[in-house]
Amino acid sequence: MGRTIAKTLTGLLFLAIAAATPAGAQQAGGAREFTVQMDNMSFGQLPQGAKVGDTVIWVNNDTVQHTVTARDGSFDIRLQPGKRGRTVLSKAGNVALYCIFHPMMRATLQIAAG
Repeated sequence: MGRTIAKTLTGLLFLAIAAATPAGAQQAGGAREFTVQMDNMSFGQLPQGAKVGDTVIWVNNDTVQHTVTARDGSFDIRLQPGKRGRTVLSKAGNVALYCIFHPMMRATLQIAAG
């Protein structure tokens, strides 16, 4: 019975930690991971406080293909419907983003120095 209680407590502790993890989850080495949902032909909320070395996961929830294209050429991710892709932020500054298929999809990602 002691093992059952220990497993239950361990599971509850895991769930409590997972629920308390902020949108920018900490990775090894201090880098964080953020997720941006694309939905209704727009980029979702971009991460606040993103830094060089952090990772952004882009998720296409629409029924059409999208891209996450940086105007400065630092990345270009093409996502089929329902797919996800990732980029590790490599330089500080404001990066203008757009979708090459849907020019009205625009955003600016602010990246601080690591």
